[in-house]
Amino acid sequence: MSLWLCASVVDRKFVQTHRNGVRMKRRVLLISVFLPIFATSLFAQLPADYSRPEQSAPGIPPSSYTPKYKGDPSRSNSEFDALAYMRVVIRAEKAFNKQYGHYALTLNELVHSGNFTKRMVDPNRGDYTASYKGKKESYTLTMTPKTPDADHRYFYTDDDGKIRGDEGKSADANSPILK
Repeated sequence: MSLWLCASVVDRKFVQTHRNGVRMKRRVLLISVFLPIFATSLFAQLPADYSRPEQSAPGIPPSSYTPKYKGDPSRSNSEFDALAYMRVVIRAEKAFNKQYGHYALTLNELVHSGNFTKRMVDPNRGDYTASYKGKKESYTLTMTPKTPDADHRYFYTDDDGKIRGDEGKSADANSPILK
């Protein structure tokens, strides 16, 4: 911000005093002197490794995933996307059940309920595969990672609307609820 202010002051002086060609050299000299000074003072105030703030916290191993909101249970961007998909299905099921008095039998029936779109019917969800089983009185949705590891857990939800997760095995109604 201060660099812009300095440049605008120099520009005003240039406009007001540019009656002969000598003043233009003065403007270039002023900018070439002030620019490095302001840039140096700006970058001198940043931490040594500004791009990786998680390294400054002792005792916490560095992670490539940055939580998207406070309380985000995701461990990776892929998990975040899978959980977001599950939340959209849960909201669409609630809207569908309220409108029709029963749950959808297929994902196709959920299209235009809540924010559920035609594109979301596809079970291939990036690093996850969605599996939906619907009955009139209930439904289940599981998200299975294509390559299970520490950053790709298994997820499960049903008509109670709670998302459950498990590491190393398929999640089910007995898996712990995600916080």
